[in-house]
Amino acid sequence: MPSERSAVQQQSSLYRRHRPRTFEEVVGQEPVVRTLHGAVQRDQVHHAYLFVGSRGTGKTSMAKILAACLNCEHGPTVTPCGECDSCLAIARANSLDVIEMDAASNNSVDDIRELRDSVALAPVSGRRKVYILDEAHMLSTAAWNAFLKTLEEPPPNTVFVLATTEAQKVPATVVDRCHRFDFQRPTIEQLAQVLTRTAQAESIEIGPEAIAALARAATGSFRDALGTLEQLLAYSGSQIALEDVLAVLGIADSALLERTVDAVAASDARAALLALAECADSGRDASSFASDLESRARELMLVQTLGELPSELHLTPESDARLQAQAERVPHATIVRLLELIGSALESVRAGADARTSLELALVMAARPEVDASTRALLARIERLERGGVASAQPGASTAPSTTPAPPSSAPPPHAPPVQAPVESAPAQEPAAAAPTAPSSPAERPTPEPEPEPEPEPADVIPAETAPEDVVAPVVAPPEDLQAVLELWPAVIELVGAGHALCGAVIADTRPVELAGEDLTVGFPTSAAFLKKKAEDPSNRQIVTDALRQLAGGRWRISYELREDLDEGAGGEGAPRAITEEEWIERFKDELDAEEIPFDAPPGAGAGADTRVDEAGVGEPAATGAERRAR
Repeated sequence: MPSERSAVQQQSSLYRRHRPRTFEEVVGQEPVVRTLHGAVQRDQVHHAYLFVGSRGTGKTSMAKILAACLNCEHGPTVTPCGECDSCLAIARANSLDVIEMDAASNNSVDDIRELRDSVALAPVSGRRKVYILDEAHMLSTAAWNAFLKTLEEPPPNTVFVLATTEAQKVPATVVDRCHRFDFQRPTIEQLAQVLTRTAQAESIEIGPEAIAALARAATGSFRDALGTLEQLLAYSGSQIALEDVLAVLGIADSALLERTVDAVAASDARAALLALAECADSGRDASSFASDLESRARELMLVQTLGELPSELHLTPESDARLQAQAERVPHATIVRLLELIGSALESVRAGADARTSLELALVMAARPEVDASTRALLARIERLERGGVASAQPGASTAPSTTPAPPSSAPPPHAPPVQAPVESAPAQEPAAAAPTAPSSPAERPTPEPEPEPEPEPADVIPAETAPEDVVAPVVAPPEDLQAVLELWPAVIELVGAGHALCGAVIADTRPVELAGEDLTVGFPTSAAFLKKKAEDPSNRQIVTDALRQLAGGRWRISYELREDLDEGAGGEGAPRAITEEEWIERFKDELDAEEIPFDAPPGAGAGADTRVDEAGVGEPAATGAERRAR
């Protein structure tokens, strides 16, 4: 008998041999263990249980432990002996009182009727008959209807255990008749504990880093973890190294992933691509490397956001320390951008793109953000912030720039409090108008000097009593040179086009040409006089000004002019393409499905009465409501 038992154990798989046999051997699932333990101990076992959880979380093992507790020759007991005939038969899955049924392949009404007939029979050798239905959600609607009455009122000494991975597919009438238990996915520490215990029992030499890699690859399944360990046992024998785990699982080494992230953070696209090439040369798939790199970036993001290493990421002290150190030295924005680009690359791969090309593109864009045209303006703004472009947040520090500051060396006289702030309301300035007649000594002359303020342009007048705080104290200092505005201008065009498509089309081929303070001159090609006229419309000018203020801060005054150096072929390599007035009219007609009608056309002519398309174009109102519409 012992030799026969050992032969059976040798033929069974690793996860079946090391299936937990008692409540004490169960790792995790404390609420389920505690409830069933108390039910057996108090002899209050329910007639139907519903075990819900993902694959490999121990649902069937828990059902067999419950059956062993009820039918052990020394029980009912919460600690089955595991040596009596009943316990051994349950462990070998050949007990006549514990019937396992796969509902995925036995889901018809006839199968349930056969089960219902067998329920009426008394237990053969044990105290209870236990029916275990795996994948119970696969039963058909007719089978559930045939099973309901038996499930609600089974014969004495009968227990049903329904195990499922998709509880939402189980009818509510069935769930109401069962005690439901939700099995949680085990953590990496719990998986590592089971792997370590199994390796010791099988005399397998495996290091903690290899166990950690196995536990991470198992994705919350005890069965997957032990199945992979058995595969490694056949691959490398009883001595398993980390390289063996990486080779069998096809995952990238953590050191290679760490090196790739460091290369991206250092803007070294060459090193990042070499790391990917090293992974490809070892025979690993680019898609799996992208998934591993995404997991590494996620771990770094969690550590940076939480400020500590969460328990789910704990592997070994060495790997934890390296992960923490990398999270401290890599900028958070770099990690977030890398995650976004890898996600886009994986989405492209699912759509049919080449995996290696998509990942290489993601790594290059992450290491060199300047190659991405949509982020050039954002990068320019970040660079200005890093150079100290943040304006002072103190009250009055960022008020109207045309106001002359107060003398720094002497305190203001007692009679001059109205001129302490650069921006004052109108009533506060009236007493100051008489200030030139008040002073009688040279010491008082510096005070009235800032009083006569020059008349600002109407666009710059901001009443003090109504000016919002974000206007008084802008967060970002405006660009100081034309090159910075040139870098920012593509984003201005993009922002204008997002909210006002026609206005964005009008300024699409423009370029800043001169900058004097906050007076910006924007150039059009000489052939775009029509577009220049449309851009000078007050409403369109305001749209462009608001977009520039939103991206660069400050207050701007924009003017337009025609420039020969922007004509096609005259501006060099980066000169914009000029579009004629007729081409723009045709584009507007296509966009608006409109018809051009001459000014001298009789009323009612064209596609619709009282409708016309004139040279006013964008932003220029017509005389009547009907004329404002273009068909």
